[in-house]
Amino acid sequence: MKRKDYISWDEYFMSVALLASMRSKDPNTQVGACIVGEDKRIISTGYNGFPRGCSDDEFPWNRDGEETKYPYVVHAELNAILNAGGRNLNGSKLYVALFPCNECAKAIIQAGIKEVVYLSDKYDGTPSVLASKRMLRAAGVKLVKFEPDKDSIQIKFK
Repeated sequence: MKRKDYISWDEYFMSVALLASMRSKDPNTQVGACIVGEDKRIISTGYNGFPRGCSDDEFPWNRDGEETKYPYVVHAELNAILNAGGRNLNGSKLYVALFPCNECAKAIIQAGIKEVVYLSDKYDGTPSVLASKRMLRAAGVKLVKFEPDKDSIQIKFK
């Protein structure tokens, strides 16, 4: 008789996105993304951080003040798209910890991603997210709020 406590595909791919978020060095917000093909194979992952070659010790992590992280950080969704290395993303699905901003929405649409599964929508109602939702819906991208059946999934090394 087979196991009954295995995780669903959505739990698996959202867990991969959350695991990717743990690579982020951002002290305030860690976001991860996972792009999955129609064949349920992972195409790419990404997390929020600075571009390659830009030292996270030399660029600011501040949210407020004279110099902030915002002009420099690449969001998880865009990083996942760029990390795909030009592979065809048409019809793919994006799992992401936080609902995409308007700039990431543009990249999602242009990449041909057809579904966004998100865990948190904590910035709902902000101009960026309102614009994002408007564009994604207009482009026919399906938006799905991930509702987990479990509170957590544990990974053990030993």
